[in-house]
Amino acid sequence: MATITKRDLVIRLSNQTGMTQQQVLDVLQGAVGLITEGLAAGDDVVIRNFGSFQVKETREKIGRNPNKPGSDVRIPPRAVVKFKPGKELKEKVARLLPQLRKKK
Repeated sequence: MATITKRDLVIRLSNQTGMTQQQVLDVLQGAVGLITEGLAAGDDVVIRNFGSFQVKETREKIGRNPNKPGSDVRIPPRAVVKFKPGKELKEKVARLLPQLRKKK
């Protein structure tokens, strides 16, 4: 499996749309910026047929320091971003399982 980078997305979208790579990069950066701003404000971000991003709060918990097994470390509550894939994305990814098994 390959990794698709932002640069790869820009090139592919530029080829599909006929826009320049700089225009596509500006749009992509703008979209990422708006998603980030929305999440930072505590809003949910929903992209139909793709998924939704939500800010969730983790509870305080006690962790273990692997270098000092006898000492407990308090991990404070914090906000984290969770992604929930949409139905269409779930269905497309679910079809990968037979292909992934063949590669192993």
